[in-house]
Amino acid sequence: MQDDVLRKEQDFHDQWASTIDVDGIRVADYFEACTAPENRFILRQLGDVRGKRLLDLGCGAGENSVYFAKLGARCMATDYSPGMVEVALKLAEANHVEVEGRTINAMAIDFPDNTFDIVYASNLLHHIPDPRLTLTEMHRVLKPGGKACFWDPLKHNPVINVYRRIATKVRTEDETPLDIDLVNYIRSLYSKTSYDTFWIATLWIFLQFYLIEKVNPNEERYWKKIIVEQKRLEKTYLRLEKLDRSLKKLPFVKRFAWNLAVVATK
Repeated sequence: MQDDVLRKEQDFHDQWASTIDVDGIRVADYFEACTAPENRFILRQLGDVRGKRLLDLGCGAGENSVYFAKLGARCMATDYSPGMVEVALKLAEANHVEVEGRTINAMAIDFPDNTFDIVYASNLLHHIPDPRLTLTEMHRVLKPGGKACFWDPLKHNPVINVYRRIATKVRTEDETPLDIDLVNYIRSLYSKTSYDTFWIATLWIFLQFYLIEKVNPNEERYWKKIIVEQKRLEKTYLRLEKLDRSLKKLPFVKRFAWNLAVVATK
């Protein structure tokens, strides 16, 4: 069963990789845009990455590896999709940084114990049949004191779940958004865990895309559009983000965010 899920994920992402134009990717936006709160949170927790050995799990098009390489990290871009690894290496070349690449199963990471200073994964765990196994593997390959960081969608918000049911052509059928209670498992593995959730009131932007701007969610990936069009969305986003900060102080509200971001220290 797991092999079948992984094969479908690989085929989907290989096909997607074949359509990517690396010249159109603005790497910094994925970490510095106002509409990239997950990565802004992770960057604050990581601090200086110069000289650190970083494993990018589920590297996708390579924005993460390239960004960290520009900051001075020694990056290994890995994905279960060979096509995505190839795109990541092309993006690194286009940005004049050195990044290594390898095809890897994130549930059986092909590196020895205590290899990396940082393991980073974005939008990966909800594609994995056994996210806990991947989190355990991330812990294994980290050096003592190393940091595991990831962000992924949660399953609890009804608005985003409607979006998922509509946007069937831009996502895989076996995706399983996370339960926020997974944080408790992470705490059991790591010595220190910091987390936050993002996009509650700010999800109005998704409704704006669909209801007002009539953007077909099967033709444009909304989670890419929020990055690409960050300048246009900035005023709306920042106003709603301020509201989100207040909402998250209320009991149980954090779980209804779209995305969870975690930084955990071994």
